[in-house]
Amino acid sequence: MGTTGSGSGGLADDRALLGRTSTAERVADILRTRIAEGFFPPGTRLSEDSIGGALGVSRNTLREAFRLLTHERLLVHELNRGVFVRVLAVEDVVDIYRTRRLVERAVVHDLGEPPFRLDGLVRAVTGGERDAREGNWAGVSTANIHFHRELVALAGSARMDELMRGVLAELRLVFHLVDDPRALHEPYLMRNREILDALDAGERVKAERLLVEYLDDSRDQLVRVYTRVREDGPGTPTG
Repeated sequence: MGTTGSGSGGLADDRALLGRTSTAERVADILRTRIAEGFFPPGTRLSEDSIGGALGVSRNTLREAFRLLTHERLLVHELNRGVFVRVLAVEDVVDIYRTRRLVERAVVHDLGEPPFRLDGLVRAVTGGERDAREGNWAGVSTANIHFHRELVALAGSARMDELMRGVLAELRLVFHLVDDPRALHEPYLMRNREILDALDAGERVKAERLLVEYLDDSRDQLVRVYTRVREDGPGTPTG
């Protein structure tokens, strides 16, 4: 994940993405991606000077980007200390899965009649399986996130897509603190495939049942692992 608390995380390479009209939204997009990829792990203090200098943006623009990401619950502002990548509490994990269960289950329940447009799910599943063969467990984690985003995308709702983008971005903050990503993600490769196969066969009710069992098991496993991480790790801002 390779960055220090006060560094810029290689953001100078992303400067070209801003184009000529550097906006807070574009800066927030870049930082959101960097946080999701683990360049800025949970608990990292974000330096205005380093990041602003790397991206070539004003302090006001950067502060607005920080404000946007704080609203998304990815950052937290600590009085007289600065802005940090948020460290979630165990209760946050439970709440994230409660939200996921409500949204993802509703999407599958309301899919209507097959056939369903499953190209995005197929890419996510095959990509995860390929990364697993290569031992790329960070890639497996990303593919798993993509699987659930593509699942929600079947609803064709921009609002649901935006909601899940935020929820899954928060979830990745937890993943970055887990020291054995293979044990966390490998068991769900086959379960992703089973859900995909059920949908491909038009078996929506079966897919819904598999999804609910999947989310409940994933929640229980992650809560166990993350509880241990939070008990063993140093105290960091939770927001």
